[in-house]
Amino acid sequence: MIRTLLAEDMHLVRGAIVALLAYEEDIEVVAEVDRGDRILATACAVRPDVAVIDVGLPGKEGLVAAGELHQKLPSCGVLILTGVGTPGLLRRALDAHVRGFMAKDAQPGQLADAIRRVACGERVIDSEIAIAAMTPPDAPLTARELDVIGAAAEGASVSEIAASLYLSKGTVRNYLHRSTAKLGARSRIDAIRIARESGWI
Repeated sequence: MIRTLLAEDMHLVRGAIVALLAYEEDIEVVAEVDRGDRILATACAVRPDVAVIDVGLPGKEGLVAAGELHQKLPSCGVLILTGVGTPGLLRRALDAHVRGFMAKDAQPGQLADAIRRVACGERVIDSEIAIAAMTPPDAPLTARELDVIGAAAEGASVSEIAASLYLSKGTVRNYLHRSTAKLGARSRIDAIRIARESGWI
């Protein structure tokens, strides 16, 4: 029996996945959580073979939780579910030692198959996402804008970015504002997220 932990914050989706997996004779959902910051403690308590984790969770991002899970419970394979698969997201998943990465709109039978393969130590990656990862879209930002937003992504302040890139603070603010507008982002944090997920930084 493949003991499975499911982390999904949307109750309807989580319920549907649990109901779907109930039909599989060799898979048992031993725990359900709706927040990323509950994954590690729950996994340590129930010791699942596979953790199926939604990438966008409240409390802690799914990939961050996956990385922690790999460190504390390396015997548990992680399968990430995502609504939007991007090259940057896939690369971050691989960096977090995730074994499986699939889109939420995959066929129902594919999830059970992916869980089985991850439990066996195989790597399972949605083919369309893998192809997209090999050909990331061109960044609409200039090289300097990418330098600035990359530094911001590392947590540097406007003053620190200005000093490290030999720019004025006003110029750094302008680059950040322009980058946010070019990416159609709601905020600087959202712009950083878009740039990361697209594989530009």
